[in-house]
Amino acid sequence: MKAAISLLALLVVSSGYFVNESFAEISENQPFLLEGSGFAVTEEVIRISEIDLALSSQNQRGSTVNFLTEDGFITLDDKEFVISNLQGKFLREGNYIRLNGAIESPSGFDASISLFGRLVDESKDASVYGFTGRITTSDNTYKIIYVTKLSTLSKISQIPTESKEQNLTIHIFKGASAQGVDKTIPGNTAASNLRFFSIDRLSVHPGTVINIVNDDITNHSIISGKENYGDRYVPFTPDGRISTGPIAPGESATITFDGLGIYKLYDPDYNYMRIEVASFPDIVRDTFGTTTNQQRN
Repeated sequence: MKAAISLLALLVVSSGYFVNESFAEISENQPFLLEGSGFAVTEEVIRISEIDLALSSQNQRGSTVNFLTEDGFITLDDKEFVISNLQGKFLREGNYIRLNGAIESPSGFDASISLFGRLVDESKDASVYGFTGRITTSDNTYKIIYVTKLSTLSKISQIPTESKEQNLTIHIFKGASAQGVDKTIPGNTAASNLRFFSIDRLSVHPGTVINIVNDDITNHSIISGKENYGDRYVPFTPDGRISTGPIAPGESATITFDGLGIYKLYDPDYNYMRIEVASFPDIVRDTFGTTTNQQRN
């Protein structure tokens, strides 16, 4: 077991040697999502651990950009730790990430966390980091091994200022239930890179109301849940925060984001149809196009 974990850690750490081929575009006053999973290891146990954080970059000095964690959680098996006082830095123009601070356990006790991440690779939408470090709880210290995705919630098609107080409408495209855009359907004007929703990633302020319009030819419903990374058979577990009920063709439903944090929305009957929403008071609302919702050929 130790040999397997050591090999995994070596792969994560050694991936940093390829960092010169990658470059993360980090700037001031920019919101990000950091999400991923891995293992928390002691001499006795190996626990599955997930990390899901919303970050906002602050001031920049040279090649270093400080950031704050607005909200999020870290899990150790079935225990969920929420953010208490967690800060960090993007180092060398985003090639590295350092994260330190406190997280709060379900019982109210603080745990400390110290992580160091190296940029592995990136696409136009996101960057992949390998993290190692430690989480120290009241009864144990865990070595951490994560593979994560850092994605931005800005820089693309910002909603005009005069529209921010208005309700936002998201359309379910006609043909979405067929796992793609059927161009033979009359009136289907969906762009090739927006297969299922007119908007599938956005940041909002708490209290924002969104109108979901079903332009498809079959019923849809939108609920929120926790993403089960790596589980192809049960990709989500409902969390009860959002549920529209059935939306018939041509009908609509409204959802309100009352809480803070990251919402993973999906259609339970077509779970490849997903929307990701970050609800935070200090982030300028932005939207951008499809990433995971694209149809895979």
